[in-house]
Amino acid sequence: MRVLIACEFSGTVRDAFIARGHDAISCDLLDTEKPGPHYVGDIRDIIGNGFDLMIAHPPCTHLAVSGARHFAAKRADGRQQAALDFVQMLMDSKIPRIAIENPISIISSQIRKPDQIIQPWQYGHGETKATCLWLDNLPMLVPTSIVSGREARIHRMPPGPHRWRERSRTFIGIANAMADQWGGLNPP
Repeated sequence: MRVLIACEFSGTVRDAFIARGHDAISCDLLDTEKPGPHYVGDIRDIIGNGFDLMIAHPPCTHLAVSGARHFAAKRADGRQQAALDFVQMLMDSKIPRIAIENPISIISSQIRKPDQIIQPWQYGHGETKATCLWLDNLPMLVPTSIVSGREARIHRMPPGPHRWRERSRTFIGIANAMADQWGGLNPP
């Protein structure tokens, strides 16, 4: 299966699919942290290159409700609408199977409600971080390893120049669940 991981610099989801024999590439405006197939640039440059599955992690900076106190300014200057337009473009792409991943955000009220909300503790990590999935032609993810000892480590990260980067990483347990459960699907 040809898999596009959009807006991913970490290589975590890409590598989970590659480990299972898929032809996967990540794409981001940033370079990848781990060696592997990666396109540095705008996703629109490669989105039409015949992929079977796209998992997209659009930037949540102007969308997540955790930043609601800034919404008025972001609406006024167009940043929020541009972010919503980008999400809609990803959803409308001609790729047969699509998953859009984002935290609790205005995508739910401005485009459509998510198909599923998952937590890292459902996939082997003792942390909380509600993550929405908007799915097209994909089944909901089934939890793989429910753990106790849940903490809001991601939410409590101290301010700093790289906080956004650390908060945006996909947990390996979730990446593995995506690769195991969605990577084995027959073509639609």
